Amino acid sequence: MTQTTNQDTYRTVDVAVRGGTLHTALWGPEDPDAPTILAVHGVTASHKAWAYVAAALPDVRIIAPDLRGRGRSNSLPGPYGMPSHAEDLAAVLAELAPGPVVVVGHSMGGFASLVLANRFPERVRSLVLVDGGLPLQVPEGLSDEEIISSVLGPAAQRLNATFPSREVYRSFWRQHPAFSADWGPLVDAYVDYDLTGEEPELRPATRYEAMAEDTADLHRGASLLKALDELAVDAVVLRAPRGLLNEPAALYAPGYLEGWAEKLPSLRVGEVPDVNHYTIVMGEAGAAVVADSVREALAGS
Repeated sequence: MTQTTNQDTYRTVDVAVRGGTLHTALWGPEDPDAPTILAVHGVTASHKAWAYVAAALPDVRIIAPDLRGRGRSNSLPGPYGMPSHAEDLAAVLAELAPGPVVVVGHSMGGFASLVLANRFPERVRSLVLVDGGLPLQVPEGLSDEEIISSVLGPAAQRLNATFPSREVYRSFWRQHPAFSADWGPLVDAYVDYDLTGEEPELRPATRYEAMAEDTADLHRGASLLKALDELAVDAVVLRAPRGLLNEPAALYAPGYLEGWAEKLPSLRVGEVPDVNHYTIVMGEAGAAVVADSVREALAGS
């Protein structure tokens, strides 16, 4: 394991996994016995998505990897899918956490967190699922590409684009309706990190094939339904009332998650007001509510 440090409490480590190393960030206390969470990002994101939550939890040790195929872990080979991510996350916890932790997953990270809890129960104390983790509400009969377009839209389309400069890429993101009222330095840092290569051929760090394989697995994979059927830890799912483009049609329709909670006694549902699918973690107001749920999970575990 190699380690570098950065200003304040942010530092990074590289953890050995299948095919190479998983680039992983940590915030908060260096003491491995401090209250610790594992934070798992979404399908086209990176660990930088957790910076707002980390700022809201300065006394909590936060372990946040770049998932296979994303960020500085984007050279790791497939196969992808939730079982592969669960194996990688278990390896990170084996390296960096002495005991089971609260696992917080945003969007696709919620699905990976559930499968982690199912396959490696000794690693997980409880779950905080942030606008993700429960089966997506998509029409029957759609192809994988149609599901990608329907659910992710521009988030997926950008992965095949190139950008001549970092400023052009920042401008691309500043026009994103999700961040119209929530742009700030931490979003700038997230966007800058989400590039590889050199000008004028900069590319988003997420590999398209990783996103596509993972999205298909969310729709068709058996590991998620098994994890839900066998859910054995306390879990809370937090819903964003607006979608990926800040539209009123959220990722989960009102009442849908409550239907799952009726089937799963250990699942509770909460709603974070006035946020969309991104700003529920990448904005101060949303991150504060997520942080409150994390503190409740830490206190109750």
